[in-house]
Amino acid sequence: MSREDILASLMAQARDEGAELVSLRAIVEEASALAADRVLERLGLGDSGAESDLVELRELLRAWRDAKTSAWKAFIEWLIRGALALLLIGIAVRFGAWDRL
Repeated sequence: MSREDILASLMAQARDEGAELVSLRAIVEEASALAADRVLERLGLGDSGAESDLVELRELLRAWRDAKTSAWKAFIEWLIRGALALLLIGIAVRFGAWDRL
């Protein structure tokens, strides 16, 4: 029995017998599951390989974040090295090291 059939029978049961709390919860649960299946299908994630695709996408995202973090760290390190080099050159000029060379 498909989810649509289960939902239809629950709706008919609620209409015929009156809507009890258990019936309403079952209707909401089945409707939610059906909607989730439809959303996954529209996103192209309804097939059996979707889980491995999502795992691969998460790995790619993690690798991208790691690469971005290491690139920023390298940039900051080179920026600090450049500033220190300029500081040392400034100190050398200040003490007249250019005159001795």
